[in-house]
Amino acid sequence: MSFVKNTTFTKRILIFVLFIIVSLILWNTYVFFQKFKKDERAKMEIFASAIKELATNTDLNASTNLETKIFERITNIPLILVDDKGHIKDSRNLDSTKTTNKKYLQTQLAIMKKQNEPIEIKYEGITEYIYYKDSDLLDKLTYYPIALILILLLFLTVIYMMFRSNKVAEQNRLWTGMAKETAHQIGTPLSSLLGWIEILKVEHSNIKHINEIEKDVERLNTIANRFSKIGSKPELSKQEIVAVAKNTFDYLEARSSKQLLFKFNPRVSKTYANINIELFGWVLENLVKNAMDAMKGKGNIGLEILEKGKWVQLTVSDTGKGIAKSQFKQIFKPGFTTKKRGWGLGLSLSKRIIEEYHNGKIFVKHSELNKGTSIQILLENVN
Repeated sequence: MSFVKNTTFTKRILIFVLFIIVSLILWNTYVFFQKFKKDERAKMEIFASAIKELATNTDLNASTNLETKIFERITNIPLILVDDKGHIKDSRNLDSTKTTNKKYLQTQLAIMKKQNEPIEIKYEGITEYIYYKDSDLLDKLTYYPIALILILLLFLTVIYMMFRSNKVAEQNRLWTGMAKETAHQIGTPLSSLLGWIEILKVEHSNIKHINEIEKDVERLNTIANRFSKIGSKPELSKQEIVAVAKNTFDYLEARSSKQLLFKFNPRVSKTYANINIELFGWVLENLVKNAMDAMKGKGNIGLEILEKGKWVQLTVSDTGKGIAKSQFKQIFKPGFTTKKRGWGLGLSLSKRIIEEYHNGKIFVKHSELNKGTSIQILLENVN
C-alpha cells in the first residue's frame, strides 16, 4: 500500500514540476515575442524616418546612402507603403514574382492591417502610411509554444504509458502468483479425495456414485492445472474441436438445471485446431456459465461449430437478457460485470486465452436486449 501511495505522490510531484517548467517556458517565450515585436516596430519607425528624410533632404547623395543603410537592416519584414487615399505606392520584402499583381498586394495589405497598427509619415503636406506584418521568424516563434506543448504532451503520454505498463505488469505478477498458489492449495485435498475414492471401491460402494465422484475430482484436477498454467506459455497441440467442445458441453449440461435446454449443433463431423485442451475448455465453460447466468436458470443454450475459410467458428448463444451494443467490447475488460457476485474476470481471461495463447479471436457476434446473445470464437483451421 505504501508503494502505491509513494508512486501516486511521485506522479503528482512530476506533473507539478512539468507544469512549472512549461509555464516558465511559455512565459519566457511570450516576453521574448513581445520584445521581438517591439524591435520590429522600432525598425519600421526608423524606416519611416528614412523615407521622410529622403523626401525632404536636398542632399541627394547623403539621402541615398541613408536609404541604402536602412534597407540593408530591414530585409526580413514585409511592408507596403500607401498614400492617404489608400493607394499602394511601394512594397518591400514580399514575393518578388507577385508584386506586380494588384490582388496579391491587396491581400497582403489586408493581412498587415490586421496584424499591426500603421506608422504615419507626414512631410510637406503629404501623409503616407507604412503597413507591415510580422517577419517569418516572429511567425515561427508564434507556433513555438504549441510545438512545445505537443512535445510535452507526448512526453507525458510516454511517462503515463510507462507507469501504466509497470502497474499492469505488477498486477499480472500478483494474479499469476495467486493462481499458482490456488493450484497448489487445491492439490492437497485432491490427493486426499483420490485416496477416499480407492477406499470406496474396496468397500464395493455404489459404482455409479463413485464414477460421478471421479468425474468431479477429474474436473477439480483440470481446474488446478488451468490455474497452474496462468503466467506461462501453454503448449498447444492439434485437437479435434467437435469432440473437445462436446465433452465440455455435456459435462455442464449434466450439472445444470433441467429448465435449461442445451443444443449442441456441429455443422461438421470433425474439424481440427491447435489448442490447449484445459484452457480452451475453460473458455467454453465461462461462455456457457455466463449464458446460464444471463437466463437465470431458464432458457436455451446453443453451441454451433462450423468451418469458414481458414477459421473454425464456435458460437455460444443464449436466450437471456442480452447486452447493450455500447458494452460489446467492455464485457471483455477485467473487472466488468453485471452480476452482484464475482470479480468480472471470466470473459477477460477468455479473451486472453483465445487471442494471446491461441492466436484466435473472440467477440460478441450479435445481441439484443431481452432476446439473447451470441458470442463467437475463431480458431485457425489446421485440417
